[in-house]
Amino acid sequence: MKDNSRQDLFESTPIPKAVMNLAIPTMLSSLVMVIYNLSDTYFVGMLNNPIQNAAVTLAAPLLLAFNAINNLFGVGSSSMMSRALGRKDEDTVSRSSAFGFYCALSCGLLFSIIYLSFQPFFLNLLGCDVSTVDATRNYLKWTVGCGAIPAILNVVMAYLVRAEGATLHASIGTMSGCLLNIILDPLLILPQTLNMGAAGAGLATFISNCVACIYFFVLLYIKRKTTYVCIQPKMFCIRKDIVLGVFGVGVPASIQNLLNVTGMTILNNFTSGYGSQAVAAMGIAQKINMVPMYIAQGFSQGIMPLVSYNYASKNHKRMKEAIYFSVKVSMSFMVTMVVIYQFASPTLMTLFMENVQIVQYGTKFLKAMSLALPFLALDFLCVGIFQACGKGTITLVFAILRKVVLEIPALFILDHFYPLYGLAYAQFCAEFILSLIAITILIHFLKQDLEQ
Repeated sequence: MKDNSRQDLFESTPIPKAVMNLAIPTMLSSLVMVIYNLSDTYFVGMLNNPIQNAAVTLAAPLLLAFNAINNLFGVGSSSMMSRALGRKDEDTVSRSSAFGFYCALSCGLLFSIIYLSFQPFFLNLLGCDVSTVDATRNYLKWTVGCGAIPAILNVVMAYLVRAEGATLHASIGTMSGCLLNIILDPLLILPQTLNMGAAGAGLATFISNCVACIYFFVLLYIKRKTTYVCIQPKMFCIRKDIVLGVFGVGVPASIQNLLNVTGMTILNNFTSGYGSQAVAAMGIAQKINMVPMYIAQGFSQGIMPLVSYNYASKNHKRMKEAIYFSVKVSMSFMVTMVVIYQFASPTLMTLFMENVQIVQYGTKFLKAMSLALPFLALDFLCVGIFQACGKGTITLVFAILRKVVLEIPALFILDHFYPLYGLAYAQFCAEFILSLIAITILIHFLKQDLEQ
C-alpha cells in the first residue's frame, strides 16, 4: 500500500507551511554539505601549508563534474517522478526512479575508469604544477578513483527520495555522510593523528559517501511497500517516454554543471598564475561564499516537488503562490548575507588560514564574490522552476548564457583590466545580467504560457 500522506502537503497545506516543510530539510542538508566542504578546507588549512590547500582547490572542478551526472539522472528523474505523481501515474514514477538509479551507477563506474586511465591528462588540465601535483593526485585517488560511485549515488538517491516529498529522509541521508566526514577529517588529516594531509580529506569523503549510500539502501528496503521509489533491476527499462522525460530536463541540467566545471577550471588556471597563495585564497573564499549559495540552491531544490506536482495537476494558482513566496524568502536571506560578508570577510578568512597574504587576497575575493548572491538566488529559483515543469530547453539557454556568453568572457576581460582581483567580480557581472533575463522569461511563463 503506497503512502499517500504527502498528497495533502502538495495539494492543500498552506503555502508558507508547505514550502518550508519541503525546503527546510533540503536547506539544512545543503548547509551541512557546505560545512563538510569547509571542514576539509579548515583542517587542511590547519597544516598551514598552501600547497595542501591548493590541492583541494585544484581538484574541485573534477568533483564538481560529478554534479553533471547527479543533475542528469537526479534532477531529470526526480522531475519526471514528481510530474508523474501529479498525474497519478504510479508505474512511471517507479520506473523513472529505477532508470535514474542504474544509469547513475553505470556513469559513476565509467567516471572512475576514465580518470584512472588518463590521470596525467586530468592533473595537467586542472592546473597542477610540480609543487601541487602529488597532493592533488593523492586527494583525487580517494574522491574520484575510488569514490565516484558512492559520491554520485548518494546524491541521486536523495533526489529520488525527495521527489515524492520525503525531503526529511533525503536530508538525513545526505547529512549522515557529511557529519561523518566532519568527524573523520581531523583524524585523517592532522599531524597529531594519521597525518595524511589532503589525501586524508579525500579518504574521509570516500568513507562518508559510502555511509550515506548505505542509509538510502536501508531506507528503501524498510519502506519498500510504501514508497514510490524503486531500484529493483526488473523495474529498469529504456522506455521512450521515460528517457525523453528524464533527459529533457537532465541533459540541460548536466550541461549547466559541465559549464560550471569549465568556468571553475579557467578561474583556477588564471589564479594559479599568481602563485599557490592566490589559489589557496580563492579556494577558501569560494567555500565561504558557498554557505549562502548552497542554502539558496537547497531552497530551490526543496520546492521543486511542489512546483512539479501542481504544474502537472494544473493547479497553477497554488504553483504561482509557492513561487512568489519562495522569491521573497530567498532574496531577503541573500541580501542579509551580502551585508554580513562585506564586514566580516577578514575574520572569516582568518578562521581558515593565518597566512597574512592569503587573508588579504581572500578578503578582497570574498567581498567581490558575495555581491552576486542575491542574483544567484533568483537564477537558482528560475532554473529550479523550469526544471520542475520539464522545460529543459530554457534551463540550457540559461546555462549557456551564464558561462559561455557572460562569465567566462568576463574572466578574460576583468583579469586583463584588473589583474587577479577582477576574477572575483566575473560571477557578479554574469549573474546580474542573467537574473534580469531569467525574471523576464519567468514572468512571461507565469502570465501567458500557463493560461494557454
